Amino acid sequence: MGASENVQVMLEIFRSIERRDAQRFLDLCHSDVEFHWPPSLPYGGASRGRPGTSPTWSDTWLPLQPGETERRMDPRVVAAGDDEVVVLWRQRGINPDGDRFDGPVLGLYQVLEGRLARAQMFYFDTAALVSFLAKTRGTAET
Repeated sequence: MGASENVQVMLEIFRSIERRDAQRFLDLCHSDVEFHWPPSLPYGGASRGRPGTSPTWSDTWLPLQPGETERRMDPRVVAAGDDEVVVLWRQRGINPDGDRFDGPVLGLYQVLEGRLARAQMFYFDTAALVSFLAKTRGTAET
């Protein structure tokens, strides 16, 4: 597949995440898809296959994204080639106290045969994200 087709695959993946369409998301991933997140995050590290082991991105973020505003990722393709796509997107959330997080993420995605094979995410401010999630966990426990 070419760059244009890979871009369309990735944009459809983002749409499926925003719509919370788990089945469509899984249909667009290889069965042994790899996810790589910054290690300092609760869902950090590498995982292979679907579904991932807990805690996952979904375990962490679905409760923090009750509305369309928080779910909106605003993906913007930065570069694309025959097997990779780079996307700049927004990670948003709100905790029970009303504190919000809205930060940019750069994702490097490998697309093979029309499906996601590997994803690696780079948060611009991991410290702020870790702080937001720690406050959120503290709020949930009280």
